[in-house]
Amino acid sequence: MTSSEALRARDAADPLRAFRDRFVLPEGVIYLDGNSLGALPRATPGRVAEVVGAEWGQGLIRSWNDAGWIDLAGRVGDKIGRLIGAAPGSVVVADSTSVNLFKLLSAALALRPERRVILSEQGNFPTDLYIAEGLSALLARGHGLRTLPAAEIIAAIDETVAVVMLTQVNYHTGALLDMAAITAAAHAKGALVLWDLAHSAGALPVHLERDQADFAVGCGYKFLNGGPGAPAFLHVAPRLHGLVRFPITGWLGHARPFAFEPVFAPAGGIAGAVVGTPPVLSLAALEVGVDLALEADLAAVREKSLALGRVFADLVQERCPELLLVTPMDDGARGSQVSFAHPQAYAIMQALISRGVIGDFRAPDVLRFGITPLYLRFTDMWDAVAVLHDVMQTGAWREPRFQVRQKVT
Repeated sequence: MTSSEALRARDAADPLRAFRDRFVLPEGVIYLDGNSLGALPRATPGRVAEVVGAEWGQGLIRSWNDAGWIDLAGRVGDKIGRLIGAAPGSVVVADSTSVNLFKLLSAALALRPERRVILSEQGNFPTDLYIAEGLSALLARGHGLRTLPAAEIIAAIDETVAVVMLTQVNYHTGALLDMAAITAAAHAKGALVLWDLAHSAGALPVHLERDQADFAVGCGYKFLNGGPGAPAFLHVAPRLHGLVRFPITGWLGHARPFAFEPVFAPAGGIAGAVVGTPPVLSLAALEVGVDLALEADLAAVREKSLALGRVFADLVQERCPELLLVTPMDDGARGSQVSFAHPQAYAIMQALISRGVIGDFRAPDVLRFGITPLYLRFTDMWDAVAVLHDVMQTGAWREPRFQVRQKVT
């Protein structure tokens, strides 16, 4: 059995322990939802105030040049690229994950015009599936979405599949897919692969270039700590830059946007994926989170993530056996979260949140706990499970106030 003393010793020896002080963390809260919205870096308010007060307030429109606003999307994209193993010039920050998925999926289908199947995982994040269904209907060329359990994906890739569209870490269970193996299998059959890195970027080492990934998207507000609604990013492998045509041809995707030419001429490389004016305030906040993530050794982040997850899962299974573990515990098979199932998961989570242990609920029956190594401690795992045990033992979740569903779960 893990003891609180042993966990305190692990915290004292943790090489990442100093990062906790770089975040704003409310007193009395154990935050286990950084896989949904990352905590606020302490440097972010000052940086945003600088952009508002000095760059906008004093520099006004001159700051597009003088403060480098016009280059923010590419500059932050290259920084994210270092976290996800992408080549320089192959990542840009723009729009939302959903919009970027639409752009890349459309571009990928155009590269395989004779194929009609979009292959994905059953239980993939709904917006990914919705985008695929909506785009198929919009194109009206006979495209269709096919979903299968993760274990059946590789065997199902054949000459009818245009794109394999997968999320590397399943949002529900935390299961981690083998990017290298799936990408290689798809390429062997002539298919392209589009990876959603929403629960990967900043949480674990990703190797887009090494693993020969074709396309990728991801969001900025989870493990990158960019703030609510932070802009997303997209990646196109350099070998495809001369072939890809994006479906939304906005002015900043033009080769010469300030020539104001009446006919669209696509910018070369990843720049063509930018559509409209970049959100400068949001990009400035995101850059702080990305810079902070780059300071940490990602291998150490991953090692601590796995260790925290194992401690948390073991303690829950020991003290709350009525909760069913749904996250694989093999180190190579899970991301940076631990999920449990229970018929009353929503009410249980609301009771936990009321006591300062913040995770989230995913329908129909999952309690989801995010593991964010930069600011979580081993003793937080012990304390969080102690609260969970009390909620289960006392039946506190049965209170009527915890049964009322809020808009955001």
